Amino acid sequence: MKFRFAVIVALILLLSACNFTLAEDVTPPPNYVPPTPAPTLGPLFPAEMPSSENGAVIFAKKCAPCHGATGLGDGEKGIQLGVPVPAFGLPEVARPASPAQWYTVVTRGNMQRFMPPFVSLSDQQRWDVVAYAMTLHITEEEIAKGKELFETNCESCSTDFFRDQMKMSALSEVELARIVKEGNEQMPPFGANLSEDEVWAVAAYLRTLSFDTTSIVSAPASTATPGTLLPTDAATAVAEGTPIGTEQALATREVTSGAGFGTVSGSVENKTGAKLPADMKVTLRGFDHGADPNAGPQEVFTQEATVNLDGSFVFQNVEIPLNRIFIAELNFEGTNLRSDFAIVKEGDTSLSLPPIKLYNQTTDTSKLTVDNARILFEYGTESVQVYNVYSFRNRSDEMIVVSLNENGEIPFIKSPAGSSGFGYEAMQDSEPFLQTENGFAIPPSEKSYGLIAFASLPRAKEISFSQEFVLPAATVTVFVPEGVTVESAQSSDLGVQAIQDFNFQIYELNSVSAGEKVQLMISGTPKEGTASSTSATSSSNQNILIGAGSLGLALILAGAWMYLRDRNRSENVDHEDEEDEFGSAEDVMDAIIALDDLYRAKKISDTAYQKRRTELKEILKGKM
Repeated sequence: MKFRFAVIVALILLLSACNFTLAEDVTPPPNYVPPTPAPTLGPLFPAEMPSSENGAVIFAKKCAPCHGATGLGDGEKGIQLGVPVPAFGLPEVARPASPAQWYTVVTRGNMQRFMPPFVSLSDQQRWDVVAYAMTLHITEEEIAKGKELFETNCESCSTDFFRDQMKMSALSEVELARIVKEGNEQMPPFGANLSEDEVWAVAAYLRTLSFDTTSIVSAPASTATPGTLLPTDAATAVAEGTPIGTEQALATREVTSGAGFGTVSGSVENKTGAKLPADMKVTLRGFDHGADPNAGPQEVFTQEATVNLDGSFVFQNVEIPLNRIFIAELNFEGTNLRSDFAIVKEGDTSLSLPPIKLYNQTTDTSKLTVDNARILFEYGTESVQVYNVYSFRNRSDEMIVVSLNENGEIPFIKSPAGSSGFGYEAMQDSEPFLQTENGFAIPPSEKSYGLIAFASLPRAKEISFSQEFVLPAATVTVFVPEGVTVESAQSSDLGVQAIQDFNFQIYELNSVSAGEKVQLMISGTPKEGTASSTSATSSSNQNILIGAGSLGLALILAGAWMYLRDRNRSENVDHEDEEDEFGSAEDVMDAIIALDDLYRAKKISDTAYQKRRTELKEILKGKM
């Protein structure tokens, strides 16, 4: 699910408002595409007993910033969202929900309330965090009381039913309380003489029988720091790392059948000009799919070795079953580096991994090239949310290390003057960022990196918007809801554009120099029914998302076809004939968007891009 409608679509989909980190949303290993990437759910029960203790660690980093450390919906970031955050630390919220329901939300998200899909977490990690969340409204004392009441009033009862993951995942605590009082086919009724509080205590105890609750720990006090970059393949701690397409893994694995043993080798491609450290360690990680082809890979193997002085490394006597995925990783000067993946094929007795590339490091962010920036204004009841989408490349021969300042802000991205609640997120189709001790690193690449930065401004009839651009940007495009106008000497009005049945007023600022401030006077009120009108903000975002995922690829392919067709035409074709090729202004905008995508992907030259974009803008003016 990607917001590929390049001007605005990339923005809203990739906004993970409940996860204010720069975690890469890619399944371990990096860049691996699951057989079926669609976010369809598999079996709604865990392959292994969920661990609430492991879930507590994940909750603190992924959920607490919005939902609060104790699950009361009072997290610092959740307060800024402008929509109520579910307080599942309250019994009245938690009791009616089943684990399967919460697992589904964690997997698919709820964008209407700005809840992102936590596709980077493995299936088991999602069950773990659900298990922990379901203990936030109960205490150790309540569980102990429930256990005593169960053993006293149902002395001969078996607990097998309540340890069955398939059955228990579908049952809410309300339904467990009903079983206590009324029984079912597997259990006799035994709670007729219990008080209401006692029934709930027994239900809470029965719920924990399907969880590994070695200890019902209190919510960790620390929560995720805004802007923290987390590793893609963090196996137990975090993970924006097992994305959509990662569905419920089955309990059995088929990949080990017929498995042989062999060697896995790789190398370090040293571009630093210095000798490699004599004691450099490299870690080999292996991932398997479960029996379900739609399930995401699970880490099943880890082994460490030393890198030879020539940069080579070999892992001997490694189990290499068919379709196992391997990557290698190491830490160099505080940055986690990894190879691309390799997959075991039929008959393989050895496997060679793509090299791990080492670069000299620099903190000079001026080496980055910003291709374009997009600014979207979304109106809420009391505030206006500002989203900035940046597409940029690192064309240098050094890895650029970005250290966050004391406020967790990125040094080359300034927040709008007078704004609050600054945060940022990596775009899903971005080249992967790398984790460092205090930020992230950007390796050299001709491919595009993408970041979304967001902040809030107080809502007013007139907003004097000012934002400094630390790096120069080739183009800056501004989106406001229809009914809102932008006045600026820097901008040109491209008119109203309908995107997924919602109208946006679009302005273009062309190039912005380093250190220059984008200054806009924004006034007016969103028309009712626009994507950012006060009454429709949440639902409209969801509606845009629903349509964008299916249209994105079609728009890009159609736009590419139009561009290639146009490029092969004779230069003597006049504009009048060319305008007839586009049925409406919206068709021209689609062509411009597709052209921008081609340029960012380095599929056309700068000269061809600028020439064609100028032509399309002239055609667009004629369609207005």
